[in-house]
Amino acid sequence: MNRTYLSYNNIISSLGFDSKTVVENVHNEVSGLKLIENSQALPEPFYSALIDSKKLNEAFKKLQPKEDYTRLEKMMITSLNEVVKTSNIEINDRVGLIISTTKGNIDALDDNNPFPKERAYLSELGNNIKEFFGFKNEAIIVSNACVSGILSVAIAKRYIQQNMYDHVFIVSGDVVTEFILSGFNSFQALSNEPCKPYDKNRSGINIGEVAASVLVTNSSNLSKEAVEILGESSCNDANHISGPSRTGEGLYKSMIAALTQANMTARDIDYISAHGTATMFNDEMEAIAINRLELQDVPLNSLKGYFGHTLGASGLLETIVGMHSLNNNTLYASKGFKKLGVSKPINVIKKTTSKELNTFLKTASGFGGCNTAIIFKKSNQTKNHV
Repeated sequence: MNRTYLSYNNIISSLGFDSKTVVENVHNEVSGLKLIENSQALPEPFYSALIDSKKLNEAFKKLQPKEDYTRLEKMMITSLNEVVKTSNIEINDRVGLIISTTKGNIDALDDNNPFPKERAYLSELGNNIKEFFGFKNEAIIVSNACVSGILSVAIAKRYIQQNMYDHVFIVSGDVVTEFILSGFNSFQALSNEPCKPYDKNRSGINIGEVAASVLVTNSSNLSKEAVEILGESSCNDANHISGPSRTGEGLYKSMIAALTQANMTARDIDYISAHGTATMFNDEMEAIAINRLELQDVPLNSLKGYFGHTLGASGLLETIVGMHSLNNNTLYASKGFKKLGVSKPINVIKKTTSKELNTFLKTASGFGGCNTAIIFKKSNQTKNHV
């Protein structure tokens, strides 16, 4: 069976327009969350991590676009362009494209949006990205709530191992809109301060926006921070439209299956890149699932304190940071965490520290009870760089 790797990658976010800059800011414990006053979006000020529109437009203009594109499309194209360019892969019938998002161009439904409302269809988003780069195969859209980004990696791995493709490019993104903010606000899930995953005083999430891109490949021509995909699994709680299983059943089963596929045990995991939304139920559920698998002593972080919850892009964004974490042999602090606020013990990283790392587990959970877990390991090439 073909071995599969995550390789060339790029992040566009409030912390920078390339992965290296973004990871350096995370290393220095710099947050992209800012207090936003926009009464049209929400009546009260709120914290969010937004991409600078002027910088985005300048970066996108350099690509010499021939059509008009939405904000999300500009984000995704700008991010993916760097990965396509640096990978030096010829786009042919053996190359796939996956686009992961929760809401896509949902802002096309706003009354003041210049694009037709049909632009909100996810198929339109897929076609526009595909046509810009000239992909030969139809874009595959993955929209499964907040596991979309990491689930796309699992799907790409399966395509390659089933010999459908040799390479799959993934681009993931979501934008902060009035629709999304009002939705989370109606759940009383938004915090009026920077979020604090797993902390005793956590009070909810912040919404952020990002575009992240990566190449999944069977090629031995890899970036220095490349990782091998060892095992993956998804499982649904079938519990509630917005609330996770109180026993962490879906996440627990996802992690068990990923470990089994990777032929590993909990003792083989060096680090966990967790979901950590800073809501009461999500963080508690994760702590329970982690303890059921006896992973409570493994160093763990949530990156939501740097980027906010970037919805369908969060899983891919955090996976890319995890790749760099392994390559840099560095555990990044879970920003906002001070005192444990869940009922089961977990080893939340309080301070950015150096540590020899070889593997990490990425988890994600989302509305509708979806859960995904993937295990990554340094590639041999990555080890040679260290």
